[in-house]
Amino acid sequence: IIETLGAGHGGRVSLTRSYHHALEASIARNFADNGCIACMCHNTDGLYSAKQTAIVRASDDFYPHDPASHTIHISSVAYNSLFLGEFMQPDWDMFHSLHPAAEYHAAARAIGGCPIYVSDKPGNHNFDLLKKLVLADGSVLRAQLPGRPTRDCLFVDPARDRTSLLKIWNMNKCTGVVGVFNCQGAGWCKVEKKTRIHDTSPGTLTSSVSASDVDQINQVAGVEWHGETIVYAYRSGEVIRLPKGVSIPVTLKVLEFELFHFCPIQEIAPSISFAAIGLMDMFNTGGAVEEVEIHKASDNKQELFDGEVVSELTTSLSPNRTKTATVALKVRGSGKFGVYSSQHPLQCAVDGIDTDFNYDSETGLTTFSIPVPQEGMYRWSIEIQI
Repeated sequence: IIETLGAGHGGRVSLTRSYHHALEASIARNFADNGCIACMCHNTDGLYSAKQTAIVRASDDFYPHDPASHTIHISSVAYNSLFLGEFMQPDWDMFHSLHPAAEYHAAARAIGGCPIYVSDKPGNHNFDLLKKLVLADGSVLRAQLPGRPTRDCLFVDPARDRTSLLKIWNMNKCTGVVGVFNCQGAGWCKVEKKTRIHDTSPGTLTSSVSASDVDQINQVAGVEWHGETIVYAYRSGEVIRLPKGVSIPVTLKVLEFELFHFCPIQEIAPSISFAAIGLMDMFNTGGAVEEVEIHKASDNKQELFDGEVVSELTTSLSPNRTKTATVALKVRGSGKFGVYSSQHPLQCAVDGIDTDFNYDSETGLTTFSIPVPQEGMYRWSIEIQI
Protein backbone atom coordinates (compact mmCIF):
# COMPACT_ATOMS: atom_id res chain seq x y z
CA ILE A 1 0.00 0.00 0.00
CA ILE A 2 2.77 2.43 0.91
CA GLU A 3 4.52 1.66 -2.38
CA THR A 4 1.33 2.55 -4.26
CA LEU A 5 0.59 5.68 -2.25
CA GLY A 6 4.18 6.82 -2.59
CA ALA A 7 4.10 6.82 -6.37
CA GLY A 8 4.67 10.38 -7.51
CA HIS A 9 5.58 11.50 -3.98
CA GLY A 10 9.18 10.32 -3.81
CA GLY A 11 8.42 6.64 -3.25
CA ARG A 12 7.91 4.45 -0.18
CA VAL A 13 10.83 5.72 1.89
CA SER A 14 10.03 9.38 1.35
CA LEU A 15 6.36 8.88 2.19
CA THR A 16 7.19 6.86 5.33
CA ARG A 17 9.51 9.65 6.46
CA SER A 18 6.74 12.21 5.98
CA TYR A 19 4.32 10.06 7.99
CA HIS A 20 6.79 9.76 10.86
CA HIS A 21 7.61 13.45 10.94
CA ALA A 22 3.90 14.28 11.05
CA LEU A 23 3.34 11.73 13.83
CA GLU A 24 6.21 13.11 15.90
CA ALA A 25 5.02 16.68 15.40
CA SER A 26 1.59 15.67 16.71
CA ILE A 27 3.15 13.97 19.73
CA ALA A 28 5.22 17.07 20.47
CA ARG A 29 2.08 19.21 20.46
CA ASN A 30 -0.02 16.91 22.63
CA PHE A 31 2.40 15.05 24.93
CA ALA A 32 4.94 17.25 26.68
CA ASP A 33 7.13 14.32 27.76
CA ASN A 34 7.38 12.78 24.27
CA GLY A 35 5.05 10.01 25.46
CA CYS A 36 5.10 7.67 22.50
CA ILE A 37 5.94 3.97 22.17
CA ALA A 38 6.55 2.89 18.58
CA CYS A 39 5.01 -0.57 18.77
CA MET A 40 4.82 -1.60 15.08
CA CYS A 41 8.08 -0.26 13.75
CA HIS A 42 10.59 -2.94 12.77
CA ASN A 43 10.77 -1.98 9.11
CA THR A 44 13.96 -0.04 8.49
CA ASP A 45 12.07 2.76 6.69
CA GLY A 46 10.30 3.55 9.94
CA LEU A 47 13.29 3.06 12.24
CA TYR A 48 15.59 5.29 10.22
CA SER A 49 12.92 7.95 9.72
CA ALA A 50 12.19 8.42 13.43
CA LYS A 51 13.89 11.52 14.85
CA GLN A 52 12.07 12.13 18.15
CA THR A 53 10.55 8.76 19.10
CA ALA A 54 12.59 7.40 22.02
CA ILE A 55 10.89 4.09 22.91
CA VAL A 56 10.51 1.24 20.44
CA ARG A 57 8.78 -2.11 20.95
CA ALA A 58 11.49 -4.76 20.63
CA SER A 59 9.17 -7.76 20.65
CA ASP A 60 5.97 -9.29 19.42
CA ASP A 61 2.99 -8.79 21.72
CA PHE A 62 2.53 -10.55 25.05
CA TYR A 63 0.05 -13.37 24.39
CA PRO A 64 -1.33 -14.55 27.74
CA HIS A 65 -3.21 -17.50 26.21
CA ASP A 66 -0.43 -18.82 23.95
CA PRO A 67 1.95 -21.13 25.88
CA ALA A 68 4.39 -21.11 22.95
CA SER A 69 4.95 -17.36 23.11
CA HIS A 70 6.62 -16.76 26.47
CA THR A 71 10.13 -18.17 26.06
CA ILE A 72 10.61 -16.84 22.54
CA HIS A 73 9.35 -13.43 23.71
CA ILE A 74 12.30 -13.09 26.10
CA SER A 75 14.94 -14.29 23.65
CA SER A 76 13.56 -12.17 20.78
CA VAL A 77 13.73 -8.94 22.78
CA ALA A 78 17.26 -9.65 23.99
CA TYR A 79 18.62 -10.21 20.49
CA ASN A 80 16.60 -7.40 18.89
CA SER A 81 18.05 -5.06 21.51
CA LEU A 82 21.53 -5.62 20.08
CA PHE A 83 20.43 -3.44 17.17
CA LEU A 84 17.58 -1.36 18.53
CA GLY A 85 19.37 -0.55 21.79
CA GLU A 86 22.04 1.41 19.96
CA PHE A 87 19.71 4.26 19.00
CA MET A 88 16.39 3.77 20.83
CA GLN A 89 15.09 2.54 24.18
CA PRO A 90 13.79 -1.03 23.66
CA ASP A 91 10.39 -1.80 25.15
CA TRP A 92 9.52 -5.33 26.32
CA ASP A 93 5.71 -4.92 26.17
CA MET A 94 3.24 -5.40 29.01
CA PHE A 95 2.49 -8.67 30.84
CA HIS A 96 0.03 -10.10 33.38
CA SER A 97 1.16 -10.25 37.01
CA LEU A 98 -1.30 -13.12 37.61
CA HIS A 99 -0.06 -15.66 35.07
CA PRO A 100 1.91 -18.96 35.09
CA ALA A 101 4.83 -17.18 33.39
CA ALA A 102 4.48 -13.89 35.29
CA GLU A 103 7.67 -14.21 37.34
CA TYR A 104 9.63 -15.22 34.23
CA HIS A 105 8.43 -12.13 32.36
CA ALA A 106 8.88 -9.86 35.39
CA ALA A 107 12.49 -10.91 35.98
CA ALA A 108 13.40 -10.23 32.36
CA ARG A 109 11.88 -6.77 32.43
CA ALA A 110 13.55 -5.96 35.75
CA ILE A 111 16.99 -6.32 34.16
CA GLY A 112 15.94 -5.22 30.66
CA GLY A 113 16.46 -1.51 31.34
CA CYS A 114 12.96 -0.92 30.02
CA PRO A 115 9.65 0.60 31.12
CA ILE A 116 7.61 -1.75 33.30
CA TYR A 117 3.86 -1.94 32.94
CA VAL A 118 1.17 -4.61 33.22
CA SER A 119 -2.13 -5.26 31.45
CA ASP A 120 -3.90 -6.90 34.38
CA LYS A 121 -7.66 -7.01 34.56
CA PRO A 122 -8.68 -4.50 37.29
CA GLY A 123 -8.68 -6.30 40.62
CA ASN A 124 -6.62 -9.26 39.33
CA HIS A 125 -3.12 -8.42 40.49
CA ASN A 126 -0.25 -10.28 42.09
CA PHE A 127 0.94 -7.56 44.45
CA ASP A 128 3.68 -9.74 45.93
CA LEU A 129 5.20 -9.96 42.46
CA LEU A 130 4.68 -6.29 41.62
CA LYS A 131 6.42 -5.24 44.85
CA LYS A 132 9.58 -6.95 43.53
CA LEU A 133 9.49 -4.59 40.56
CA VAL A 134 8.04 -1.32 41.87
CA LEU A 135 9.04 0.72 44.92
CA ALA A 136 6.54 2.16 47.39
CA ASP A 137 6.66 5.55 45.64
CA GLY A 138 5.70 4.00 42.30
CA SER A 139 9.15 4.27 40.73
CA VAL A 140 11.19 1.31 39.48
CA LEU A 141 14.82 0.28 39.82
CA ARG A 142 15.54 0.53 36.12
CA ALA A 143 18.89 -0.79 34.92
CA GLN A 144 21.15 1.62 33.07
CA LEU A 145 21.29 0.01 29.62
CA PRO A 146 19.16 -2.07 27.26
CA GLY A 147 19.46 -5.70 28.34
CA ARG A 148 21.45 -7.66 25.75
CA PRO A 149 22.84 -11.21 25.39
CA THR A 150 26.26 -11.92 26.85
CA ARG A 151 29.11 -12.42 24.38
CA ASP A 152 29.01 -16.22 24.59
CA CYS A 153 25.30 -16.18 23.63
CA LEU A 154 25.65 -14.08 20.48
CA PHE A 155 25.94 -17.00 18.07
CA VAL A 156 23.77 -19.65 19.71
CA ASP A 157 20.03 -20.29 19.51
CA PRO A 158 18.67 -20.47 23.08
CA ALA A 159 15.17 -21.21 21.77
CA ARG A 160 15.92 -24.18 19.48
CA ASP A 161 19.37 -25.73 19.92
CA ARG A 162 18.41 -27.77 23.03
CA THR A 163 21.75 -26.99 24.69
CA SER A 164 21.98 -23.25 25.43
CA LEU A 165 20.63 -21.07 28.20
CA LEU A 166 20.09 -17.40 27.41
CA LYS A 167 22.16 -14.96 29.47
CA ILE A 168 21.21 -11.26 29.49
CA TRP A 169 23.54 -8.69 31.06
CA ASN A 170 23.01 -5.14 32.25
CA MET A 171 24.53 -2.46 34.45
CA ASN A 172 23.39 -0.55 37.50
CA LYS A 173 25.19 2.49 38.89
CA CYS A 174 27.43 0.44 41.19
CA THR A 175 26.86 -3.23 40.21
CA GLY A 176 26.23 -5.52 37.27
CA VAL A 177 23.56 -8.15 36.72
CA VAL A 178 23.19 -11.27 34.57
CA GLY A 179 19.81 -12.90 34.10
CA VAL A 180 19.83 -16.53 32.97
CA PHE A 181 16.71 -17.92 31.28
CA ASN A 182 15.78 -21.32 29.86
CA CYS A 183 14.01 -20.32 26.62
CA GLN A 184 14.09 -23.69 24.87
CA GLY A 185 11.18 -25.47 23.24
CA ALA A 186 9.29 -22.92 21.14
CA GLY A 187 9.84 -20.55 18.26
CA TRP A 188 8.47 -19.05 15.09
CA CYS A 189 7.30 -21.52 12.44
CA LYS A 190 7.77 -20.08 8.95
CA VAL A 191 5.40 -22.70 7.51
CA GLU A 192 2.47 -22.15 9.88
CA LYS A 193 3.29 -18.43 10.25
CA LYS A 194 2.97 -18.51 14.02
CA THR A 195 4.89 -19.34 17.17
CA ARG A 196 4.61 -22.99 18.08
CA ILE A 197 6.06 -25.49 20.55
CA HIS A 198 8.51 -27.72 18.69
CA ASP A 199 9.82 -29.60 21.73
CA THR A 200 7.34 -30.56 24.44
CA SER A 201 10.05 -31.70 26.88
CA PRO A 202 13.16 -29.56 26.34
CA GLY A 203 14.68 -30.77 29.60
CA THR A 204 17.07 -29.23 32.11
CA LEU A 205 20.12 -27.30 30.93
CA THR A 206 23.30 -26.14 32.65
CA SER A 207 25.53 -23.17 31.94
CA SER A 208 27.79 -20.88 33.96
CA VAL A 209 28.12 -17.18 34.76
CA SER A 210 31.05 -14.99 35.74
CA ALA A 211 31.80 -11.32 36.30
CA SER A 212 33.20 -11.11 32.76
CA ASP A 213 29.67 -11.69 31.43
CA VAL A 214 28.88 -8.14 32.58
CA ASP A 215 30.52 -6.38 29.67
CA GLN A 216 31.06 -2.98 31.32
CA ILE A 217 31.59 -3.92 34.97
CA ASN A 218 35.05 -2.31 34.95
CA GLN A 219 33.42 1.08 34.50
CA VAL A 220 31.75 0.94 37.92
CA ALA A 221 34.36 -1.13 39.75
CA GLY A 222 37.09 1.54 39.82
CA VAL A 223 40.72 1.55 38.75
CA GLU A 224 41.92 -0.29 41.87
CA TRP A 225 39.53 -3.23 41.42
CA HIS A 226 41.28 -6.62 41.37
CA GLY A 227 38.48 -8.59 39.72
CA GLU A 228 36.81 -10.15 42.77
CA THR A 229 33.05 -9.85 43.19
CA ILE A 230 30.32 -10.74 45.61
CA VAL A 231 27.61 -12.61 43.73
CA TYR A 232 24.05 -12.56 45.01
CA ALA A 233 21.82 -15.16 43.36
CA TYR A 234 18.29 -13.79 43.68
CA ARG A 235 16.19 -16.97 43.62
CA SER A 236 18.48 -19.20 45.68
CA GLY A 237 19.51 -16.41 48.06
CA GLU A 238 23.17 -17.50 47.93
CA VAL A 239 25.92 -14.96 48.59
CA ILE A 240 29.27 -16.05 47.14
CA ARG A 241 32.68 -14.41 47.11
CA LEU A 242 33.90 -15.06 43.57
CA PRO A 243 37.60 -14.79 42.68
CA LYS A 244 38.65 -13.23 39.39
CA GLY A 245 38.11 -15.53 36.41
CA VAL A 246 35.97 -18.06 38.30
CA SER A 247 32.47 -18.96 37.14
CA ILE A 248 29.34 -20.25 38.88
CA PRO A 249 27.24 -23.11 37.43
CA VAL A 250 23.52 -22.60 36.91
CA THR A 251 20.94 -25.28 36.06
CA LEU A 252 17.41 -24.42 34.90
CA LYS A 253 14.30 -26.09 33.55
CA VAL A 254 12.25 -24.48 30.79
CA LEU A 255 10.54 -21.26 31.94
CA GLU A 256 12.93 -21.01 34.90
CA PHE A 257 15.40 -18.20 35.54
CA GLU A 258 18.02 -16.93 37.95
CA LEU A 259 19.35 -13.41 38.46
CA PHE A 260 23.01 -13.04 39.43
CA HIS A 261 24.06 -9.68 40.85
CA PHE A 262 27.81 -9.03 40.55
CA CYS A 263 29.04 -6.54 43.16
CA PRO A 264 32.69 -5.45 42.83
CA ILE A 265 34.67 -5.93 46.03
CA GLN A 266 36.51 -2.88 47.34
CA GLU A 267 39.59 -3.48 49.46
CA ILE A 268 39.58 -1.22 52.50
CA ALA A 269 42.64 -2.75 54.20
CA PRO A 270 44.73 -5.91 53.58
CA SER A 271 42.20 -8.13 55.38
CA ILE A 272 39.07 -5.99 55.14
CA SER A 273 36.85 -5.79 52.06
CA PHE A 274 33.39 -4.48 51.27
CA ALA A 275 30.72 -4.64 48.57
CA ALA A 276 27.27 -3.07 48.35
CA ILE A 277 24.58 -5.53 47.23
CA GLY A 278 21.21 -3.75 47.40
CA LEU A 279 17.57 -4.46 48.20
CA MET A 280 17.51 -8.23 48.59
CA ASP A 281 13.82 -8.72 47.76
CA MET A 282 13.79 -6.70 44.53
CA PHE A 283 14.44 -8.42 41.21
CA ASN A 284 17.00 -5.76 40.27
CA THR A 285 18.66 -5.83 43.68
CA GLY A 286 21.67 -3.67 42.80
CA GLY A 287 19.54 -0.97 41.20
CA ALA A 288 18.87 0.42 44.68
CA VAL A 289 22.53 1.43 45.16
CA GLU A 290 23.15 4.92 43.80
CA GLU A 291 26.58 5.68 45.23
CA VAL A 292 29.33 4.08 47.35
CA GLU A 293 32.10 6.03 49.08
CA ILE A 294 34.71 4.67 51.47
CA HIS A 295 36.30 7.04 53.98
CA LYS A 296 39.27 5.42 55.66
CA ALA A 297 40.07 6.33 59.24
CA SER A 298 43.19 8.43 59.65
CA ASP A 299 44.67 5.94 62.12
CA ASN A 300 43.40 2.38 61.77
CA LYS A 301 46.16 0.70 63.78
CA GLN A 302 45.29 -0.26 67.34
CA GLU A 303 48.11 -0.45 69.83
CA LEU A 304 48.36 -2.62 72.96
CA PHE A 305 49.49 -1.34 76.35
CA ASP A 306 53.03 -2.62 75.71
CA GLY A 307 53.30 -0.78 72.40
CA GLU A 308 52.90 -3.81 70.11
CA VAL A 309 50.44 -3.56 67.23
CA VAL A 310 47.51 -5.94 67.52
CA SER A 311 47.37 -8.51 64.73
CA GLU A 312 44.74 -7.96 62.05
CA LEU A 313 42.90 -11.11 63.13
CA THR A 314 42.77 -10.07 66.78
CA THR A 315 41.66 -6.58 65.83
CA SER A 316 38.83 -7.86 63.65
CA LEU A 317 37.51 -10.03 66.48
CA SER A 318 37.86 -7.54 69.30
CA PRO A 319 34.60 -5.88 70.39
CA ASN A 320 36.60 -2.79 71.39
CA ARG A 321 38.51 -2.35 68.13
CA THR A 322 38.64 1.06 66.47
CA LYS A 323 36.97 1.61 63.14
CA THR A 324 38.97 1.11 59.97
CA ALA A 325 36.65 3.03 57.67
CA THR A 326 33.20 4.49 57.21
CA VAL A 327 31.30 3.37 54.13
CA ALA A 328 28.78 5.97 52.92
CA LEU A 329 25.96 4.81 50.63
CA LYS A 330 23.21 6.61 48.74
CA VAL A 331 20.25 4.24 48.39
CA ARG A 332 16.74 4.27 46.93
CA GLY A 333 13.74 2.27 48.10
CA SER A 334 12.80 0.40 51.25
CA GLY A 335 12.99 -3.11 52.63
CA LYS A 336 15.74 -5.59 53.43
CA PHE A 337 19.07 -4.13 52.36
CA GLY A 338 22.28 -6.14 52.13
CA VAL A 339 26.00 -5.45 51.97
CA TYR A 340 29.06 -7.67 52.17
CA SER A 341 31.73 -7.05 54.77
CA SER A 342 34.61 -9.40 55.47
CA GLN A 343 34.71 -7.97 58.99
CA HIS A 344 31.82 -7.57 61.43
CA PRO A 345 30.62 -3.94 61.14
CA LEU A 346 30.75 -1.79 64.24
CA GLN A 347 27.72 0.37 63.53
CA CYS A 348 25.08 1.05 60.91
CA ALA A 349 23.03 4.24 60.55
CA VAL A 350 20.20 5.15 58.16
CA ASP A 351 19.83 8.92 57.70
CA GLY A 352 21.88 9.43 60.84
CA ILE A 353 19.80 7.08 63.01
CA ASP A 354 21.48 3.94 64.33
CA THR A 355 19.78 0.77 63.17
CA ASP A 356 20.04 -2.88 64.15
CA PHE A 357 21.69 -5.22 61.68
CA ASN A 358 22.38 -8.93 61.25
CA TYR A 359 25.80 -10.27 60.30
CA ASP A 360 26.50 -13.74 58.86
CA SER A 361 30.11 -14.57 59.64
CA GLU A 362 30.19 -17.41 57.08
CA THR A 363 29.21 -15.33 54.07
CA GLY A 364 29.94 -11.79 55.29
CA LEU A 365 26.37 -10.77 54.50
CA THR A 366 25.16 -7.83 56.57
CA THR A 367 21.45 -7.02 56.40
CA PHE A 368 19.25 -4.31 57.90
CA SER A 369 15.86 -2.76 57.25
CA ILE A 370 15.24 0.51 55.42
CA PRO A 371 11.85 2.16 56.16
CA VAL A 372 9.43 3.48 53.57
CA PRO A 373 10.42 7.08 52.72
CA GLN A 374 7.97 9.94 53.05
CA GLU A 375 9.05 11.48 49.74
CA GLY A 376 9.05 10.00 46.26
CA MET A 377 12.42 9.13 44.65
CA TYR A 378 14.05 9.69 48.05
CA ARG A 379 17.76 8.87 48.52
CA TRP A 380 18.68 7.42 51.90
CA SER A 381 22.09 8.22 53.37
CA ILE A 382 23.54 5.11 54.97
CA GLU A 383 26.78 4.94 56.95
CA ILE A 384 28.43 1.68 57.97
CA GLN A 385 31.42 1.74 60.27
CA ILE A 386 33.82 -1.15 59.78
